Amino acid sequence: MRRFEEKVVLITGAASGIGRATALRLAEEGAKLFCTDLQAEAVEQTVKEAETHGTEATAHVCDVSDPGQAKSAVQACVDRFGRLDVLLNVAGILKMEPTEVASLETWNKILSVNLTGTFLMCQAALPHLLESSGNIVNTSSTAALAGAPWSAAYAASKGGVSAMTRTFAIEFGKKGLRANAVCPGSIKTPMTSRSVLPEGFDSSLLQRLLPLDKARGPETVASTIAFLASEDACHINGEEIRIDGAMLS
Repeated sequence: MRRFEEKVVLITGAASGIGRATALRLAEEGAKLFCTDLQAEAVEQTVKEAETHGTEATAHVCDVSDPGQAKSAVQACVDRFGRLDVLLNVAGILKMEPTEVASLETWNKILSVNLTGTFLMCQAALPHLLESSGNIVNTSSTAALAGAPWSAAYAASKGGVSAMTRTFAIEFGKKGLRANAVCPGSIKTPMTSRSVLPEGFDSSLLQRLLPLDKARGPETVASTIAFLASEDACHINGEEIRIDGAMLS
């Protein structure tokens, strides 16, 4: 299946986890990839592996929360490939803290990357995506749909991503642009593995966050992102799709 032949895709957070898995999935399907991340060596490794599938790929270091870097990344992609068809916003950070002691610094940092960074990339990419009748897939979370303990900043950022995605769908749908979001839950990634639960946490608060079978790898999210970004999803716009093993059902 080569749904992305001659399509140019920009992926943020491509060095690891869901971003990396998505880059490799789309490489298999023929996409030309512009992969961004703060981790220079790791994103270069993603590009090298993507190229083994016979596609063109470029690595670019970018802090999505920086307006100048977001604009530069999009422009570098268009300069490299001549167009932009799909924007996949996967870059994100997570830190778990009890709300009563959570710092403003943590709050601002999480929102600046997860929410503001997604907005900045979308804003920079919109003129090119409107020209190509392209689409956006943003990464939200099950934390945007149901309460998650010790994650006020993360949940707020992802709730904002979901709301923003619906706004884009309405604002630009008549102009040929689609915008959708995925809401992963119980996905094993480096970001989730680095999350440290608060000392003395109440384990019973985590029971409702467990999948019916088991946690899955990032490739399960990558396959859904690939579907939403493809023409197979041409009549899906403004949607949020849970990928959580019935965690919230």
